[in-house]
Amino acid sequence: MSSESWRIDSPQRRSLARLGSRDKRLLGIDRQREQRLLRHLSAAALAPSVRLWAKPWLLLDWVEGETQSPALFFSQPTQQQLATMLATLHGVQPIGNALDIKRRLQAYWQAVDVRRLTPAWLRWHQRLIKRPLPQTLKLAIAHMDIHPDNWVTSPRGERLIDWEYAAATDIALEFAALFRGNAYAPRQQRQLLQYYALCGGYRDIPRLEQQIRRWQPWLDYLMLLWFEVRWQQTGELRYVQWAQPLREQLFGEIARR
Repeated sequence: MSSESWRIDSPQRRSLARLGSRDKRLLGIDRQREQRLLRHLSAAALAPSVRLWAKPWLLLDWVEGETQSPALFFSQPTQQQLATMLATLHGVQPIGNALDIKRRLQAYWQAVDVRRLTPAWLRWHQRLIKRPLPQTLKLAIAHMDIHPDNWVTSPRGERLIDWEYAAATDIALEFAALFRGNAYAPRQQRQLLQYYALCGGYRDIPRLEQQIRRWQPWLDYLMLLWFEVRWQQTGELRYVQWAQPLREQLFGEIARR
């Protein structure tokens, strides 16, 4: 499979083996943290079950089923299901240390190819790191990588897979990642937040929307640096191409000031 994972087929079961490696740790992925979180979520029936943790390997039950198509993902029934899953997830008592986004940014920064740095980029980085983080609206477990390929409709119900970036963090950061990563239109964002509030999620939608906006530059910069680190690790041009619009958006703002 992709992402340093292997599918294991046996007469008894099918499993997914996920390796912890130096490259993964550089990206902020900790397989031990991942298995603790998945065990903690077992009663919520949202994620794969842990079969075995034997450092550096995490063995999970394989989730049989079909992933979402982009069209189906944005359909009204699916968005309502997503809101229900998010409300359930964000209602689980968080465990472990909260995501330290500044620490994650600094770790990514150290791995960026210095030949790609510009004065505008350096100014942006210094200004952002000096700024205080938004105060947490609600601390919860967040998946942080929800998209159609990470949603499986299985015989046992809807499941989210690939929890390697999951952490305790502000629910608004979860929505910032969801909206940016899936290119939600403003109308689609508002609709999902309304569904979320109706099924037991955070009810003050204007306040949640404001908090999402506060987190957006942090999330955008986190995505940009992640693309840059992955380009360093793989040499695959697609990561540079994906980073370019964010570079223009973030650093162009500084140039225009």
